[in-house]
Amino acid sequence: MTSFPGLGPSSGFLQSTALRTALALVVVFVMLAMTGWTAVRGTKDDANPLATAKAAWKHATYLGRPLPDPNGSPSAVRAFFAPLSRAEKQQLATRYPLVVGNMGGAPAQLRYRANRMAIDDARAVEKRRMGDHRLTPVGRQEAGRLMHRLESLMTPGRQILAFDPADGGRAAEVFGNLTKADRVSVVVPGVDTNLSTFERTARATAAPVGMARALYGAERTARPSARTAVIAWADYTSPSGLGVEAATGQLAEAGAVRLRALVNALPSADSVSLFCHSYGSVVCGVAARTLPSNVKDIAVAGSPGMRAGSLAGLGTRARVWAMRDASDWIQDVPNLEVGGLGHGADPVDPAFGARVLSADGAVGHAGYFAPGTRSLKNFALVGVGDTGTVDCASADPQCATATA
Repeated sequence: MTSFPGLGPSSGFLQSTALRTALALVVVFVMLAMTGWTAVRGTKDDANPLATAKAAWKHATYLGRPLPDPNGSPSAVRAFFAPLSRAEKQQLATRYPLVVGNMGGAPAQLRYRANRMAIDDARAVEKRRMGDHRLTPVGRQEAGRLMHRLESLMTPGRQILAFDPADGGRAAEVFGNLTKADRVSVVVPGVDTNLSTFERTARATAAPVGMARALYGAERTARPSARTAVIAWADYTSPSGLGVEAATGQLAEAGAVRLRALVNALPSADSVSLFCHSYGSVVCGVAARTLPSNVKDIAVAGSPGMRAGSLAGLGTRARVWAMRDASDWIQDVPNLEVGGLGHGADPVDPAFGARVLSADGAVGHAGYFAPGTRSLKNFALVGVGDTGTVDCASADPQCATATA
């Protein structure tokens, strides 16, 4: 225990609520000052444009009918949109792009068009911020980087299934034909995922878009005839950095709710596979118990734990796969859960009960989706249902007999 002059254990220092609160406030203010928070916040046109748009939607009618609850069941949303003409659907998307673009149960193609308009609106906001002298030079530079990321998302042919610009931003992108897919793979990324990091130019497969694109290509190679789609799903608030948020399950619990909503709203898919990287595996572990029955496989890579002590503790009928390469620093994170800190047992430990896959070729914590790696090929085989041909880790003799 750290000691302080004049403050021994008997002084009650550690038990003093007032001192603990004061120290916490000092830490918070130091962190805010170091990150430039006070210099760049409060300058956007609308702090939560999606919430504002949903409030307007809830008080509106269309063709004499009330609009459906934007947070309602996908079946109710589908029933509302089904009788509308193409022009009528487009009218709603044009008037409420953020709402329609994020509404589970709305037609996928309509959501893509709505989100393109919403992204264009957000791009215009960031362009104004680039010249806003209330921001620090760093803040204006960040606005410029984000504007260029948003412009990239508007590239013709991109299929943005979800988009929310608030608080760093969230997004999801589809590769393949989601409406006709028999098999859907969902990539769930880890910490520091937001609009600015949704895709990368260098080391592309370390970001959600690159991960999903690589997985889709590998699935097409593994089984060209399969009707597959892959979703880069960064539509939850992930921890920022490797601090307390990353060591606890609070954000994972909120993310699990959103992940279940995504799966429940998929327009088709007899089989869904989740590919969960790093903290994303915590999200998948929390969600596992209440995921619908069409989630057949949950595969984790570089996992700090799944908030469970064993496979049985996940409470899922899905097959659970795990992998970790020898150079991944995550292996040095203690696998425990004490007082809410930590995420439980190591999924690649044979005692956990997952089927441990080979990660040959992967390098480091972010290398599992790199083309040419055994890790990516194994993920693709799971995604297309060819689980009998995966390569198991040599340390798991049970995997080979359990892959069929």
